[in-house]
Amino acid sequence: MHDTPMQKAPTKKTVAPSLKALLAHFIDYAGIYPPAKLSIDKAIANFNDYQASEYSWMLHWIVLGAEQAKDTPKSLNALTSLVAEADDGTAASIETKSIVLAQKPVYCETAPGNSQQLDAIKKANCFAKIRTGGLKPEAIPSTSAVADFIADCAARQLAFKATAGLHHPIRSMQPLTYEPDAPHAVMHGFINVLLASCLAWHGERDIEPIIAETDASKFRFDDAAHWRNKSLSVAQIQDARKNFIHSVGSCSFDEPVHDLQALGLL
Repeated sequence: MHDTPMQKAPTKKTVAPSLKALLAHFIDYAGIYPPAKLSIDKAIANFNDYQASEYSWMLHWIVLGAEQAKDTPKSLNALTSLVAEADDGTAASIETKSIVLAQKPVYCETAPGNSQQLDAIKKANCFAKIRTGGLKPEAIPSTSAVADFIADCAARQLAFKATAGLHHPIRSMQPLTYEPDAPHAVMHGFINVLLASCLAWHGERDIEPIIAETDASKFRFDDAAHWRNKSLSVAQIQDARKNFIHSVGSCSFDEPVHDLQALGLL
């Protein structure tokens, strides 16, 4: 299940405009992190392959730690989101557990419900970051916790990214690692999180049912994106993606693509 170079499909499906707006540059590829745990060389090779693939429009940055970034090609500098607790002059963005001031996007990880920390992040002109999964079932926050975090950020007009456990489009039961005896749990879906965030940005406050949705047929995409009786235009999605929900960190790029294909969306 580890990532391998992308294979081009024999026929190319037209992607619905609203889905393309929702998924444009949404994956920060974090192949060196669990559960993939790839070598830095393999992760960089994969990232280069994905950049050359027909699905490159879904790819954003590569996520690296400070130690790994020291030995990466300079060509990746402007494409790297660096996990570190200090600024780095070469990276495109920084991902931290504390507030770091820098002349670039800084995503400060915080737990859902920490209003004071969100206020401090906003005051520092940084962005927020939520961890939506992990290697054990107890590491996955509840649907209400994720919904509350998104609503709290929307109320502050505070942009954020999500990371961990968002390999699959729709909320579903999945293995948490790639080991044969991996624990299983219900994982959050990236379409759920992205669309709920876009709706929250445009004033919707009852977003937990969107986060909790497990029926893929309730999401539809054409010239607008629909969840049940709620819809957003392409322009509204683009606005929310630019100003609110920036990206999703994932140790896999292949899994999101393959799952979207299985749903008939790509």
